[in-house]
Amino acid sequence: MARTKKSAKRSSSKRKFAAAAAAPNATTTLSSYLTALVKESKRPYRFKPGTRALQQIRRLQKNVKLLIPAAPFIRTVKEISNRLAPEVTCWQAEALQALQEAAEYYIVLFEDSMLFATHAKRVTLS
Repeated sequence: MARTKKSAKRSSSKRKFAAAAAAPNATTTLSSYLTALVKESKRPYRFKPGTRALQQIRRLQKNVKLLIPAAPFIRTVKEISNRLAPEVTCWQAEALQALQEAAEYYIVLFEDSMLFATHAKRVTLS
């Protein structure tokens, strides 16, 4: 019986990779896979405590719009006024707007005091 030379079998993983390389979107798939690997190993930048809060305060102080949404604030004001004085049912729009601006000013002052406390390396306000 004559011996015949058998051809070596290819592994299936190499064929799959070759088929993926021949596909038109294989480069994007491979590159997205590599970028995902790089992103997993890279840690996000870690800010010091309070830095992000200060950035957010500076960003919000540049804005002139109100921070609290108008509809929920008006709903809350009417609910509280209904509990305290049920006979008061109507509110002027200017009164509600003035109340909202005063409330936000108070909140901003509270944020400023928190900024001073953070600067003095305190955790709570006293």
